[in-house]
Amino acid sequence: MPRKFKPGDWVKVKGKISAPKMEVLRYVPKKDSFFGLVNNDSYLECVWYKSGVRNLEVIHQNKLIKLTETGGLFKT
Repeated sequence: MPRKFKPGDWVKVKGKISAPKMEVLRYVPKKDSFFGLVNNDSYLECVWYKSGVRNLEVIHQNKLIKLTETGGLFKT
């Protein structure tokens, strides 16, 4: 599967209005539980901040959409 994003891209989870704006850090290898194969090109590590706390999450690239607006993670 081709990579859809690159580090530094701004993304959001599809279908969720209240989903936070996240920044892509990198692609991470993740082992498939059913087949036991390691997938290097589908899962992204994303970061966002909420109330000054850094949150990390690994998400499949098909669940994300790229945002055209870029900017900081904090609201002022």
